[in-house]
Amino acid sequence: MNIIKDDTQQPFNKIRRAERAKDDAWIRAFLHRAPFGSMATVHDEQPFIVTRNFVYDQAAHTIYLHGAVKGRTYENVQANGRVCFSASEMGRLLPAKRAVNFGVEYSGVVVFGRAKVVTDIAEARHGMQLLLDKYFPHLQPGEDYEPATDSDLRNTAVYRIDIESWSGKEN
Repeated sequence: MNIIKDDTQQPFNKIRRAERAKDDAWIRAFLHRAPFGSMATVHDEQPFIVTRNFVYDQAAHTIYLHGAVKGRTYENVQANGRVCFSASEMGRLLPAKRAVNFGVEYSGVVVFGRAKVVTDIAEARHGMQLLLDKYFPHLQPGEDYEPATDSDLRNTAVYRIDIESWSGKEN
């Protein structure tokens, strides 16, 4: 008898192939090194996904991103903060004799949580600086570039994803 399991009844972050699951330390390290990620939002049951640079703030267990103060991402986050965030990297291509056996190695992390637009200027400055430190570690604020001003931070959206659950896998 073939019993089909309903995977929609499983926790969001459950990895189907447990032997590929990674632990929290691996997930944290991956989020620190991943060059970009994609955040999915929903509006009226229509999913939207946007690719962004991001930084994982391990001390706060959050992810910071930034973008425009107008547009789909901003409006969706304001209306419904539930998000899914994913970062991944591709490994070797795996050719095979049969089409159905072709594949690719990959590693990735999926995060579920709530996103919000950061309105506190001090926190927005912190999130922006973490982003700059990640992507431009060789540049110094005040020497190589003008740090974000209060006005700048009122005219750009800094988003924070409060992580509720995550999973990582590698194959």
